[in-house]
Amino acid sequence: MSGYEDTDRERWAAEPEKLSSRTDFERDRARVLHSASLRRLAAKTQVVSPGSDDFVRNRLTHSLEVAQVGRELGKALGCDPDVVDAACLAHDLGHPPFGHNGEEALDKIAEDIGGFEGNAQTLRLLTRLEAKAAHPDGRPAGLNLTRASLDAATKYPWPRSPAHPRKFGVYADDTDVFGWLRAGARDEQRCLEAQVMDFADDVAYCVHDVEDAIVGGWLEPWRVLDVPSERRRFAELTRSWYVPDVEIDEILETLDRLRHCSFWVDVYDGRRSALAALKDMTSQLIGRFSEDAQRLTHEAYGGGRLTRYAADLCVPRGTRLEVAVLKGLAATYVMTARDRAEAYGDQRALVEELVELLRGRAPEALEPTFREDWKDAPDDDARLRVVVDQVASLTDASAYLLHSRLRT
Repeated sequence: MSGYEDTDRERWAAEPEKLSSRTDFERDRARVLHSASLRRLAAKTQVVSPGSDDFVRNRLTHSLEVAQVGRELGKALGCDPDVVDAACLAHDLGHPPFGHNGEEALDKIAEDIGGFEGNAQTLRLLTRLEAKAAHPDGRPAGLNLTRASLDAATKYPWPRSPAHPRKFGVYADDTDVFGWLRAGARDEQRCLEAQVMDFADDVAYCVHDVEDAIVGGWLEPWRVLDVPSERRRFAELTRSWYVPDVEIDEILETLDRLRHCSFWVDVYDGRRSALAALKDMTSQLIGRFSEDAQRLTHEAYGGGRLTRYAADLCVPRGTRLEVAVLKGLAATYVMTARDRAEAYGDQRALVEELVELLRGRAPEALEPTFREDWKDAPDDDARLRVVVDQVASLTDASAYLLHSRLRT
């Protein structure tokens, strides 16, 4: 038994039968893997800008790592591994240049037209902007993934509202496909595959961002562990950003619990042996977190195959705290580092000016695909959304180049 119904394999736009040994879900994964949007992630910021260091992750390498973590965890629970893999590969497609910094700038610009959110933009790419398929009337259907894969890629299955002002998964003009992919879903419940993708995202980036920070010299593990003022600063930021309902003392206890693991690296000197030890630490942490979630989920639902809405992913509270602590380390020593504040401000200003320049010179200054969308747009709000779509599609480098070209 596959655990998936025929409705899970349906596509938004009907397609002719293909003579192939591949499953519908294998085809979904291939479509994401070969998409232009996935390739662009190689030049988009994860935490540190691409090109600033040969070691650090970019959005593409991060997505590949999320897919590896998610595929293995999903398979262990009984999910179709290609559904989870496709969702993990797709989960960051909608992120704009300059990472969350660019996302905040576009959200401010688009405030009066429904805002900007990377996950809502991902749905827009998968179902509209990425060229692959079309409806019989010519409307674009994006990659035209199956219902199961689209639902798995939807981290926040709800529109923007007073209850969800910042994190949401669909814009107002994409609600038709959203309604289609959520057929049979219960209110705002996420399918199990989406929960696995989301947890794999957290695991991959918290572990690998700490690894990048240590190798890059931004984080010296002993410092935050042994210097009281640093411990307090780290704990307060971690609590503010990630676990506001947890006391400072418990955050520090969790940090100390990780430190006492046999694989924890306190000192890194750049030698090959030190790098090997650090790599072992990241591997051990990923295994620790994934095995904890797998064990607790199977304890809650039994050992059978779990898919779609048959179960929720169960993650021990202590595991979630350990993940939050690692995220807090990266936030404290990389994302909020004082020497990055000026660069962040420059990036936001560039995004804002780029939108204004494109609006003033549209449609000629737009890329051909977005030029067509501009001409079909019914009003100024829709035209602004087209400009935002184009800016969001840019890489860090192409944003700089386009900005420079439009200013001359």
